[in-house]
Amino acid sequence: MPRQERAVRTRNQLLTEAASSFRRHGFSRSRLTEISRNAGVSSGALYFHFSGKEELAAAVEAEAIETLRSAALDVRHSRTSPLQSLIDTSHALVAALRSSLVTQVGLELNCDRHTHNHTDLRQEWHGCVQRLLAEADRAGALLPHVSRQAAASVIVASTVGFDVLGREDEQWISAGVLTSLWQLLLPSLVVPEHRAALNPAGTSSVFDTRSQDRAGSVRADGTAG
Repeated sequence: MPRQERAVRTRNQLLTEAASSFRRHGFSRSRLTEISRNAGVSSGALYFHFSGKEELAAAVEAEAIETLRSAALDVRHSRTSPLQSLIDTSHALVAALRSSLVTQVGLELNCDRHTHNHTDLRQEWHGCVQRLLAEADRAGALLPHVSRQAAASVIVASTVGFDVLGREDEQWISAGVLTSLWQLLLPSLVVPEHRAALNPAGTSSVFDTRSQDRAGSVRADGTAG
């Protein structure tokens, strides 16, 4: 195996084992010796990639940020209505979370004020929801009585809540649960003529991601899905 490929593989193994350790023990009680041992690498190899636990945690968080932003960006490039884009983005984010323990734990670290950097993923998601609702409103898709601010709060609170609940039971971060949320919300938000064109289960822009998740995901307990 070429040296560069081996280094990338070792780094990824360390990120996965670090995420698993942070999930089981918490950041403060996780030990680098256990992480390196479970990753099947020496302590020297770990310190070659990371100066210590803080940098390792920062790398897990950075991986999550990149994954979730990429998932949202992929949907943004598709040509759908603002509301369908909002639905699809939520499904893409849930699929990204469900497929990767590193992404799940990285988001947890991002939300932990003790390890918080300058990026707030939940605030970014809130901004995305607000922007797409504003676009939908300008297109005449929202019911006249709908408060965009209230709608954004409900959507963000619900989806963030699914993430928190999913730390104990992964079924909360499933396409089915998210689809049910949209089925409940859309009649209260969207005028009938626009609602008929929306798919609460997401469109083809997120189906490929889901298929990849089913083919080889890593669940919260570290097993293959």
